[in-house]
Amino acid sequence: MPATVQSIDVTKAEAQQELTDGFHLVIDALKLNGINTIYGVPGIPITDLGRMAQAEGIRVISFRHEQNAGNGAAIAGYLTKKPGVCLTVSAPGFLNGLTALANATTNCFPMILISGSSEREIVDLQQGDYEEMDQLAIAKPLCKAAFRVLHAADIGIGLARAIRAAVSGRPGGVYLDLPAKLFSQVMNADAGAKSLVKVIDPAPAQIPAPSAVTRALDVLKNAKRPLIILGKGAAYAQADDDIRALIEKSGIPFLPMSMAKGLLPDTHPQCAGAARSTVLKDADVVMLIGARLNWLLSHGKGKTWGEAPKKFIQIDIEPKEMDSNVEIAAPVVGDIGSCVAALLDAMGGNWPSPPADWVGAVNAKREENIAKMAPRLMNNKSPMDYHGALGALRTIIKERPDAIFVNEGANTLDLARGVIDMYQPRKRLDVGTWGVMGIGMGFAIAAAIETGKPVLAVEGDSAFGFSGMEVETICRYNLPVCVVIFNNNGIYRGTDVNPTGGSDVATTVFVKDSRYDKMMEAFGGVGVNATTPDELKRAVNEAMDSGKPTLINAVIDPASGSESGRIGNLNPQSVLRKK
Repeated sequence: MPATVQSIDVTKAEAQQELTDGFHLVIDALKLNGINTIYGVPGIPITDLGRMAQAEGIRVISFRHEQNAGNGAAIAGYLTKKPGVCLTVSAPGFLNGLTALANATTNCFPMILISGSSEREIVDLQQGDYEEMDQLAIAKPLCKAAFRVLHAADIGIGLARAIRAAVSGRPGGVYLDLPAKLFSQVMNADAGAKSLVKVIDPAPAQIPAPSAVTRALDVLKNAKRPLIILGKGAAYAQADDDIRALIEKSGIPFLPMSMAKGLLPDTHPQCAGAARSTVLKDADVVMLIGARLNWLLSHGKGKTWGEAPKKFIQIDIEPKEMDSNVEIAAPVVGDIGSCVAALLDAMGGNWPSPPADWVGAVNAKREENIAKMAPRLMNNKSPMDYHGALGALRTIIKERPDAIFVNEGANTLDLARGVIDMYQPRKRLDVGTWGVMGIGMGFAIAAAIETGKPVLAVEGDSAFGFSGMEVETICRYNLPVCVVIFNNNGIYRGTDVNPTGGSDVATTVFVKDSRYDKMMEAFGGVGVNATTPDELKRAVNEAMDSGKPTLINAVIDPASGSESGRIGNLNPQSVLRKK
């Protein structure tokens, strides 16, 4: 048979087959695994992927910058225990998303960064393709796993591996590289459907060893001054009822790290949040549940922890976390839910209460500190100081415990952690382990999308600058987000001066008396300028009642604030400057 006749017959045969392509296989694989929202920024080569995904019923939220989209995907993963997906263009867009991916990995948030990329044969020969970059090699050190798919038939297995890697064991960020040519690859639709993989039990339970449970309880039972510290891993686990039962059955004071606030209400009689310094210094046995002894807990040693000898019990899914800074007397390795359930069961029905003198001392210190703070939170100064402004917001969260509270900044973050009580789990979202700035708008948008709840985002003016353009995104999707900017005209405070006397302002100073509320008005949202705690409280309540995108410019005394907030000790000082 002549070649021309044969090729015509093959073409006819192909025409009679139903075909699919890389675009549709990616979308079908996402839908098959229950991923119904994508956060991203459109552009070459993934513009049509976003369009098609939207047409197929996936919600596609387009941001103004990939880092903010990535932060949105990361916190979506934290809130839902499913990997949040961020979709970016190649090279620069990929790099913008990479900061969020690394932050997700550090914070143990399940996230998948999917980026289009240049053609392998051109990248590998370094021949100068459009946005050429070896993205897989760059991503690998910064995430939990990284994969590349070259053939349409492998899209299903590639996405399945990414999902499992993101949520199994200790959750984290995963990179999935999809070269541009992949999207237009064509294959038989039936074969394509068979190539897709629905991930079964992506995060299997990891049961702790019975001997580890017994050892931990023996150490805890013999404590004279026990303390339980709850980390965001405990909040992520969604084992809320068992964690509460464990704490109440034990009678032990507990200290929540910032994103664990609300697992039990901060007003719970066993909460030692207002006596943090005392309990860390004086405790003799400390049980860590989903918390790490990193810099946020002074690495488990030094002045913060006092002179009293300490024994640590640590519950974590990652074995390598044990003994990372100090000796762990009783490691309990497994997922938080399984570990807490096993501990609760093994405690039996007659667990001894902790010594009354310890509980009494913690309660007395807590009440003393709360009483000291109360007058500072009730002032109505104009311009406001941090405590007056936070006192107004504290009341709002108490009256609206279901709202999501997003928080970032230096002083704005540090002081809000201690002032604003939380009442329900996973309602406080903040900068987490790295202490980064720029998470605010991404977190706020995703929290509104994923939960449907009203969001109150309280931002330092410096922190807001990293993601502020996303107020347009908030308005575009008409999200129930109220942004409050604590505006004191600068980083830390707006009173620094240029030491040379030159015309440039000091490095930490912004435009004086900026009106951030006008930004929100420019995109059709509600803008308010508040100069007193009373005005602030009234404006926030109106915003939360209306559900309209709102930005409140809260005018804070420029002199209010301290260098680097409460972590000024991390700022190196020049010895020469002090001569």
